[in-house]
Amino acid sequence: MTSRAGLRPGGTNGSEFKYKERVSVPQYQMSAPMKSEVRKLNLVHFLLWLLVAAQVTVSHFNLVSHDIVCMPYQWEYPYLLSLLPLFCSALSLPKNNISYLVLSMISAGLFSVAPLIYGGMEMFPVAQQLYRHGKAYRFIFGFSAVTVMYLIMVVAVQVHGWQLYYMKKLLDSWFDSTQEKKKK
Repeated sequence: MTSRAGLRPGGTNGSEFKYKERVSVPQYQMSAPMKSEVRKLNLVHFLLWLLVAAQVTVSHFNLVSHDIVCMPYQWEYPYLLSLLPLFCSALSLPKNNISYLVLSMISAGLFSVAPLIYGGMEMFPVAQQLYRHGKAYRFIFGFSAVTVMYLIMVVAVQVHGWQLYYMKKLLDSWFDSTQEKKKK
């Protein structure tokens, strides 16, 4: 076969390529948009991770005063390990690797969702004190640290929830295609 601009094989009019370019298997049609969504969510997850890592780094190395950026809460340290599910997810996408995707889903629960749940419980008494009495003792750039961290947590919970949802859909799609290959 030659290119569209060049010679074409005898007995053809050049329009038979249209039906060959379409993939009609449902799991492949679902896989591409799901991969795209997971990639976008991975990018947002990485940006959230950078925010938390920046706060931990700045406060521990005393790059600025603790009046400007407070010491991190305890949940932020295990959340830094949430980079592991991000890398596993990124490794699973190019070649539809089911084992990396499963590892990413399990580690997302352990290193992403669990620290967020613990953080919500850890910061609740401080948030309660802030909203009942209006007293805050920790600040991030002049804002109450508990408010800023709860805002980050709200976004992070949504991102991780959608990540797990789309990864589960991808896993189902990829698993169905591998089961069909084994049947043949």
